[in-house]
Amino acid sequence: MAFKNLSDFISRLETSGELIRIQAKVSPQFEISEITDRVSKSNGKALLFENSGTGFPVLINAMGSERRICIALGVNNLDEVGERISQLFNTLTLPRQGFVDKLSVLPMLGKVASWLPLTRKGTGECQQVVMDVPDLSKLPVLTCWPHDGGPFITLPSVHTVHPETGLRNIGMYRMQVMGESETGMHWHLHKGSAAHYREYKRLGRKMPVTVTLGGDPAYTYSATAPLPEGIDEYLLAGFLRRKKVELVKCLTNDLMVPSDVDFVIEGYVDPQEDPVLEGPFGDHTGYYSLADYYPKFHVTCISHRKNAVYPATIVGIPPQEDAWMGKATERIFLAPIRLTMAPEIIDMVMPPEGVFHNIAIAKINPKYPGQPAKVMNAMWGAGQMMFNKVMVVLDGDTDLSDPAAVLSEILLNADPHSDLIFNRGPVDVLDHASNSFAYGSKLGIDATRKSGQVAGIQYHPRLHSAKVLLEGENEFQVYKKLEVPEDLPFIVLAVRKDKPFFIRNLHTRLVTEGKLNEFRYVVYVDDFALDLDPGDIVWLVANNIDPVRDCFFANENHGTLAIDGTMKSKKLDDFKREWPNVVVMDDSTIAKVDDMWDSLNIGPLLQSPSLKYKSLIRNNSAVAQE
Repeated sequence: MAFKNLSDFISRLETSGELIRIQAKVSPQFEISEITDRVSKSNGKALLFENSGTGFPVLINAMGSERRICIALGVNNLDEVGERISQLFNTLTLPRQGFVDKLSVLPMLGKVASWLPLTRKGTGECQQVVMDVPDLSKLPVLTCWPHDGGPFITLPSVHTVHPETGLRNIGMYRMQVMGESETGMHWHLHKGSAAHYREYKRLGRKMPVTVTLGGDPAYTYSATAPLPEGIDEYLLAGFLRRKKVELVKCLTNDLMVPSDVDFVIEGYVDPQEDPVLEGPFGDHTGYYSLADYYPKFHVTCISHRKNAVYPATIVGIPPQEDAWMGKATERIFLAPIRLTMAPEIIDMVMPPEGVFHNIAIAKINPKYPGQPAKVMNAMWGAGQMMFNKVMVVLDGDTDLSDPAAVLSEILLNADPHSDLIFNRGPVDVLDHASNSFAYGSKLGIDATRKSGQVAGIQYHPRLHSAKVLLEGENEFQVYKKLEVPEDLPFIVLAVRKDKPFFIRNLHTRLVTEGKLNEFRYVVYVDDFALDLDPGDIVWLVANNIDPVRDCFFANENHGTLAIDGTMKSKKLDDFKREWPNVVVMDDSTIAKVDDMWDSLNIGPLLQSPSLKYKSLIRNNSAVAQE
């Protein structure tokens, strides 16, 4: 269904029992983030902070559950959207013989036309109030985490057009507020708006940019969607809401925006200007993305609806609200992936621990040798899947949402010597573990059941082997919280690195001494991660590896693969880049929120999620070590 505006969506959330109104005054600096982090990680409701100290309420965690993302997109379950895409594709591409048969496609073409955005004359609700002087300090922009470079607009839809083709792009890029009328514009080099920026720079022209906030949540989701180049995000929004998006012209530039959004921030970027230092920012990887240089956005006009609501989100250690937006993308875009790139894929998940781009797990029904590798390479060459770091391909009846079942399939079916594929290519700009910025390596794991495989392979019990390993050892501890069958050939060792190339030397020694003979895979983590839950270990290791560098054998003849999931440094690992800190809240804000909790009327006190991750922090800054 289509929502008339963000207030309409809020009303729907409230009548569905999915919204909590908070009347106590709460600061946009740290406090809203800390409260939201607690609620989000406890599978809580959307929050409407009615007293932000600015005159505008703040809506957050609005799509932070499966039910709420379904409400936002007007479906009962997320697979419905993929089914609609499949039906549309099949209808439009099915061969048709006779004239009458061809006419039968016209109703579907009429539906497609009804989703195209419509430009109308005049002004929209979004322009009911125009600030005399544009001033971003009047908005409740969040400062999310202690080492953030400043306040950040976290849920913007950024509108740009190609200077020659006129093709529109709407993307979501964080914006650091640097003054009353200036922000940074965090355009990753792979993104559509960054490509537009390069074209304006080539032509020596200023680049019009407009940012919108709020409106139908389908607009916000569409700005995050990994659409192919040239596909208008408002066509997707029209498809999702089953109603075309009505656009109006901006007041100070020629860009078009939805008439019913809550805020419109108009301006320009001058490509001839020097970029500005932007960041750090506590990012969706759970680590800080460190300061770097990005274009500056100049604000020329701010308008908004009467009774506008400021929408925001926070990101950090998963799961957060963005995990559910990612789940929507996973379910919606499975159909196009099957239809255009890898028809053999039965299902695919991108678990929250993989922060979208680090881990993907696909299930296929293989028909010929090498098909899992074919799927991996097809996916790595497809749009934003090029950022994927670890891809697992399996078959059978395994439940992809069951981590223990997936791990068992990997351990039983994937021989480290013959079933792993290493590759190199683009990685996400936020990947901190690659040796080079935005370029690194990838690991493909063929965990399909091989022809002639003997079922029920037995190994010595893992805990027995752990006891043998521990005898006379003081250089590592065995991680024992992972719930997998004890007879599987896998172990996690926690170490304290104090010498250069410590992991490689330790692994070689353990192999030489025969202490790893029962294991196919050995994962090494830092000893300060011992108390983390298994899901956190997966998140940590996936973030911290560059597969070609960090997955290795002691020698060519030994089948035990080491996976080095520790943090890296120049001193101990010859790592050339700065290593970021994990994102946690400061102690004073945690204590302040504890004290105000009863006044929030949210329910019983929720402990700060940051407390369990304090052991991972290495410095009182965004940089953990150099």
